[in-house]
Amino acid sequence: MDKNIWLVIIGMALVTYLPRMLPLVLLSRVRLPDIFLRWLGYIPAAVLAALLAPALFLPEGKLALAGNPYLLAAIPTSLVALKTHSIALTILSGMLAMIVFQHVGS
Repeated sequence: MDKNIWLVIIGMALVTYLPRMLPLVLLSRVRLPDIFLRWLGYIPAAVLAALLAPALFLPEGKLALAGNPYLLAAIPTSLVALKTHSIALTILSGMLAMIVFQHVGS
């Protein structure tokens, strides 16, 4: 294999690994403020919301609040998630709700 390809692979590996490893190494010895730790706890929910919102509200690239089976299925799914805190039940209820709302809508 060409030497340049190996250099690119090694460089990409370093660029991928270093941003993950450096904060862990540097922050593992520091006592972080409680407010910062609480703020970090909200990041997964914020990332999940940012990933889901376009799929729920813009299913075909346009805002669709009415007749949107994705948005309708998200309502009972969210309720199941809040009530049970079970990933399996949430996924199952989401799948069932999506099947129901797709058949009701068509």
